[in-house]
Parts: sequence; C-alpha cells; structure tokens
Amino acid sequence: MTKRRLLLFLMILGISTVFGFKMVPDTEKCNDIFTIYLVRHAEKDLSGSHAGNPPLTACGEERSEYLKRFLSEVHLDAVYSTDYTRTLNTALPTAKSKGLEIRQYDAADLEGFSKLLMERKEDALVVGHSNTTGVLAGLLAGEEIGEFDESVYNRVYQVVIHKKSSRLHLFHTAFDCGD
Repeated sequence: MTKRRLLLFLMILGISTVFGFKMVPDTEKCNDIFTIYLVRHAEKDLSGSHAGNPPLTACGEERSEYLKRFLSEVHLDAVYSTDYTRTLNTALPTAKSKGLEIRQYDAADLEGFSKLLMERKEDALVVGHSNTTGVLAGLLAGEEIGEFDESVYNRVYQVVIHKKSSRLHLFHTAFDCGD
C-alpha cells in the first residue's frame, strides 16, 4: 500500500494521529475529501429582553474561544452561521483566527443547505442550534439524527466526506465554565 493510500485509508477511518504525529494530507492530491464540523451556539443570555435574539453569556463567550482553540489545527475554507447574535458570536473567534468571513445560512432549509455544502466540498464549520445541528449532521452523513436537549453545548459533530461516502464522528468537548 502506498503512503498516499494508507493516509487516505486512515483518514476515512477517522484516524488523524498516529504515534503522536498529526497526519496532514496533501490537499492537492486528496481534494475529494472534505470535512464539516457542526456545533450548537454557545450559552445564551436569557436574563434580559433581547427580542428573541439573545447574546452570549460570559460562559458562552469563553466556550466560543475554546472552540477556536479546539479547531486551531484544523484547516477551514468556510464558516457558516445562522443570522442570530448567539450563533454569529459563537462562530466569530474561529472565523477571525482563520481569516474568514462568516457566511449565513437559513436553518429553515437544512436539506437545501446540506446539498450546498456537499456541492461546495469545503472544509467548514457550521454553527447552528439544538434543533438543527444534529439534524444537519445526519443529512450530511446519511443518518437519522434528531434534535438534542437545549442544555447540551459540548457536542462537535465531524462529518468526513470522501467522494460519495461519509463518516460521522461525535466529540464531546471538555470545556466547562465551572458554574
């Protein structure tokens, strides 16, 4: 098995570190592989009247910074967010650190958005909501995944797409505000 085929095989299996070394593919040779990371927005501030568009709490701002660090070694071509203060502010630190503009998407059209993501074939971060993030990850992976509880903030869905197949990974981050 050639080195390139072994690397491709390990990436499809979701193995990105071998013997402590991070594997980074030659993107020109492996342009048929792309990865989409999906997260729910960080903690929202429910203390005031924000007309249905609350900002992040201090903990939410910390979680957004943690997400930036979590994805610091990950190549991203795009960052997507719904048009809400909490999702935009969750995406902002990562987008800034990668030198990317935040692109907005309509959470009411997840099927259309999933098709767009598949067509664009970009390594991307998508920030959504508890009732959309798992559903979108499922659409991308060809699996039935539903909404999750509003108290859950630590999930990162990773969907690795290679040609016409995909693999879904679910990470639970260790971040804790210490409330």
